[in-house]
Amino acid sequence: MPQELTCHCGAVVLELELLEPLSKARRCDCSYCRRRGAIMAAVELDKLTVVQGADNLTLYTWGTGTAQHYFCKTCGIYTHHRRRSNPNHYGVNVGALTGVNPRDLGDVPWTDGVNHSSDRN
Repeated sequence: MPQELTCHCGAVVLELELLEPLSKARRCDCSYCRRRGAIMAAVELDKLTVVQGADNLTLYTWGTGTAQHYFCKTCGIYTHHRRRSNPNHYGVNVGALTGVNPRDLGDVPWTDGVNHSSDRN
């Protein structure tokens, strides 16, 4: 079932279908995610559509460039990113899903982004 995700100011609106239930949402402790602090859920690339505000999304990337983080250039809210751990998926900001309060998820597990498998030889 499609869900809506919006930034804070409403300039960006996404429609998406989560790959897994919100009980599978997670946090990451890589250098970027731990500063951002968002809870994320996975979405297949073809299950996310920018309905409004594509021109208002700004891209941030670094290092290998595999992870591509999008946020609203007006209000600064992170909406989604192309995942480094699986570039066939987006991670989406659970706190920006319409009708979802991340507090209701309880204790959310962490993934080890500091020791990412892509960094190992």
